[in-house]
Amino acid sequence: MLRTDELDYDLPEGLIARRPVEPRHDARLLVVSRSDDTRLQHAHVRDLPDILESTDLLVRNVSRVVPARLEGCRRETGGRVQGLYLQTISSEIDHAFWRALLKSNGRLRRGTEVVFARGDARAPGVHARLVERDDAAWIIRVENADVPAHPFSTPEALNRIGATPLPPYILGARQRDDDLISDDDDRAWYQTIYASESGGSVAAPTAGLHFSNELLQRLERDGFEFRDVILHVGEGTFKPVESESIEAHPMHSERFEVGIETLRALTRARSSGRRVIAIGTTTARTLESLPAPGEGGTSRDPISGETRILIAPGHEWRWLDGLMTNFHLPRSTLLAMVAALFPGGVDRIKEIYSEAIGREYRFYSYGDAMLILP
Repeated sequence: MLRTDELDYDLPEGLIARRPVEPRHDARLLVVSRSDDTRLQHAHVRDLPDILESTDLLVRNVSRVVPARLEGCRRETGGRVQGLYLQTISSEIDHAFWRALLKSNGRLRRGTEVVFARGDARAPGVHARLVERDDAAWIIRVENADVPAHPFSTPEALNRIGATPLPPYILGARQRDDDLISDDDDRAWYQTIYASESGGSVAAPTAGLHFSNELLQRLERDGFEFRDVILHVGEGTFKPVESESIEAHPMHSERFEVGIETLRALTRARSSGRRVIAIGTTTARTLESLPAPGEGGTSRDPISGETRILIAPGHEWRWLDGLMTNFHLPRSTLLAMVAALFPGGVDRIKEIYSEAIGREYRFYSYGDAMLILP
């Protein structure tokens, strides 16, 4: 059993990245090996074509981030309400029911009416009525506040009223530095260039943020094979581990889809001895939620569903050989997942993180990356 406090480490606040580097592929890349503790290479993401093997199968999460951060006010009092859109429960022609995390200075109650809008929270936008609690979230009925009878579209509404759902640690660091950045910039930065048209994530698959069109074109020109999965990142990505052990943490559920071409590519890679490199922990989580090689069904039919998989040291990896990932928060399930790739577990990942901190790598969503090779 892994104690949560074993995943603690100290990070100087100045190493929390407030914004990405430009161009994206200029982010630094710390290259390590699962099997060779002596490998420790300092490179850049743009060096990937020279570091990887051209026979590697690169798998990425193409889920699109929606503008899910909500700002609004109580309709009666004008009191501020902040929120995070999570998912659409149902939708009718003139209204929808959303699941959302909400917080306010005053107590929120069933029947409370809120107007969400971008900028001035008192301006017309989306009118919401709180219906009932759903664990830590609320089910809310929402409709067009401009023209209540107008056909209601969740993507249209979020594009009009929502802001980029940046993690709280980035927003907090910016606030402390008085670093004002427009949401238009964040909408461009906090999205992979290969994101699909339909959205569903409330956080970005951040390892993919490092890929530029130039880098993708070079990798494809050099013969690298890319395949896609979809995992819609949910609210669990913001949820701290509060239990004494990682295993006792109530793992969140996330929706995933893996198409037939990706399944066939995975099967071919396994049968031919090629390496499977996951771009990001969300891709890793998706791959490890699939049936193990040889269990059947992995190359005949698409697979979709929900996963609550918790990956920690001791996990037997099914599909993944290597992983490209950002540097993760202490006491997090993501850090436990990365530690699971090494025979040395948590001790080894803390050694690597200590090296990254000493070399002043930039951490978290807008930060630098690590490539873990077999």
